[in-house]
Amino acid sequence: MSQLETVMGMATAVFDKYAKTEDNTQTLTKAELKTLLEKELPNFLSTGKDKDAINKVFRNLDENGDFQVDFKEFVIFVAALTCCCHKYFEQKAAK
Repeated sequence: MSQLETVMGMATAVFDKYAKTEDNTQTLTKAELKTLLEKELPNFLSTGKDKDAINKVFRNLDENGDFQVDFKEFVIFVAALTCCCHKYFEQKAAK
C-alpha cells in the first residue's frame, strides 16, 4: 500500500474506533469527538483548558446541524487542520 492509501485507511480506522463507542456507528457524538480529539490530537488541540473549545469545534464540524459529526465532516476537519499545519510538518521533516 502507498503512503497516501495508508493514511486514508488510518483516518477511517480512527473515525470508526471512536464512532463505535455509542449507538450510531456512522457518526461521532460530542462526547465521542471530545475523546477522539483528546487522544488523537493532544498536541494540536487543548480542549481541557477551554471548556467551550469542544462545543466550538463540534458546532463548526456539524455542518448539517444534526448534532453528530459524520465521516465527511470529520475528513473535512482533518484536511483543514492538515492544511493549517503544513508549514509545521515541513519544518519538522527538514530537521
